[in-house]
Amino acid sequence: MFTTGFTIGRPYSVRMPKVRTVFACTQCGAQQPRWLGRCPDCGRWETLVEERVGPNPSIEGSPAFEPGHESKPQALGEIEVAGTPRLSTAIGEFDRVLGGGLVPGSVILLGGEPGIGKSTLALQTAAQIQAAGARALYVSGEESAEQLRLRADRLPGIPPDVRVLTETRSEVVLDLWHELSPDIVVIDSIQTMCCERAESAAGSVAQVRECAALLAAHAKQAGTALLLVGHVTKDGSLAGPRVLEHLVDVVLAFEGERAHAFRLLRAGKNRFGSTQEVGVFTMGAGGLEAVENPSELFLAERSASSPGSCIVPVLEGTRPMLVELQALVAASSYGIPRRTCMGIEDGRVALLLAVLDRRSDIDLLSRDVYVNVAGGVRVAEPASDLALCLAIASSRLDREMPADAVACGEVGLGGEVRRVARLDLRVREAARLGFRRILIPEGAEIAAELRGDCEPIPIKDVAGAVAWLRASSSVSAG
Repeated sequence: MFTTGFTIGRPYSVRMPKVRTVFACTQCGAQQPRWLGRCPDCGRWETLVEERVGPNPSIEGSPAFEPGHESKPQALGEIEVAGTPRLSTAIGEFDRVLGGGLVPGSVILLGGEPGIGKSTLALQTAAQIQAAGARALYVSGEESAEQLRLRADRLPGIPPDVRVLTETRSEVVLDLWHELSPDIVVIDSIQTMCCERAESAAGSVAQVRECAALLAAHAKQAGTALLLVGHVTKDGSLAGPRVLEHLVDVVLAFEGERAHAFRLLRAGKNRFGSTQEVGVFTMGAGGLEAVENPSELFLAERSASSPGSCIVPVLEGTRPMLVELQALVAASSYGIPRRTCMGIEDGRVALLLAVLDRRSDIDLLSRDVYVNVAGGVRVAEPASDLALCLAIASSRLDREMPADAVACGEVGLGGEVRRVARLDLRVREAARLGFRRILIPEGAEIAAELRGDCEPIPIKDVAGAVAWLRASSSVSAG
């Protein structure tokens, strides 16, 4: 585009920045010159959306390009390592997942399904930090100030001096950020924010990318912890470009079922701590409450006299938890038996059903099998294989598991039961809750101090586990 003017004696032309149209993938962020049904980079279908772009605005305003900013290389051995300061959220389960608290200058992305409690957790975090004497700024682009006040009134202990801003323009947020100098800034949500550097609509790939980069750069420059609340797509992945997950320091996923009160907080990425930790919450009328002893909560409504149930100690990071695996085997009414799983991987259940049918005398080929993890928990650990096999066999034989028994072990395709990691930690948690018989893989050893609290029962294969079930259980009435 050219603009024509005149100097003394001759005309001149000025080249203006050209705005062009590209098609960006909402999944991976790749740009294509024209619309395609399938993204060539990530292979996803129907993910290319149109957006207008101009000259690269990411360079302008970046701290690395500010006048006087210089970067010099340092020898690795000369870098002084001091203890990373942490800002406690006063929410024990949240601090556990973060690795001890918020790191100043860090950027955290919190994602989850609509209605799961992301905004409630973010507001409670800002309130706890404000109550501890720090400064918090809560920016909402989805709710009005009145709606935030009504939600805060339902939550106990929300201090009245929490700063709240209802704004969607990033530049306005930065101006107030400079003025207040908060210790933490909450953006709810990043998909509602927009900035002048991108010309597309709020929520588009360009806007999410540019707003997140602008806010993250300022957070690191100011040493402020930044919590971004993000939406998820229908397949459960975070909405927006994939570069958003690479930009932030911590990626958290808030999981749970609306029909259950349990909520689990997991870290998919954490530059300041482990990604194996999990935080357990319950959602009530007073907001989210941290659960310090989830095993007792998961087993509170367990029926020990019902066939098809087995307890397994699983590990979430450094925390052992006892969960109940339930199975129901019924006669099939159709030509093809049904396999329905809730809270556990379908492929894993299908594999164990084949192993049980082939390596033991349990007939399952003509039976419908339903598997559920009680409490809305998801179990992905292979250490739960033996317990699941026993739950299925218990339902098929109509024999209940002993009330004081738990099982832990991985099952191979040959039917053998294999060892699992950190067995002593699992056994100690089971013994603490009153379980006295522990089914473990043959050859595995437990600490000597635990032998007085429980009896280890070595299991060689699934056939031996089924034989032990027959010998130690009683036939259910009816």
